[in-house]
Amino acid sequence: MPQHSLPLAQIAQLLDVPEDSLRALIAARSGDQGDTTLVGLTVAEAARRMGVGRTTLYKYISSGEIPSAKVGRLRRVPVEAVNDFLQRRLSPEGFGTAA
Repeated sequence: MPQHSLPLAQIAQLLDVPEDSLRALIAARSGDQGDTTLVGLTVAEAARRMGVGRTTLYKYISSGEIPSAKVGRLRRVPVEAVNDFLQRRLSPEGFGTAA
């Protein structure tokens, strides 16, 4: 099972689901990793991972909360930027702030 930067108990509590159910879901999906070499996500991919719409993600990008890079005519969001943003939002300081 992959290591998570947040304890599963905390994630389960934030999602309001039983921890056992969350562990079962992770175990069931462990074979569906996608392209693990992918380091730059499209805006749509990053938005899907975060559970927000593309428009919301573009707002975060425009405000500088999430860094991105233009590659030709395409915009890419680093995988680490998505993880860092979510970790900041789930930290005690960021908990409860409106998106």
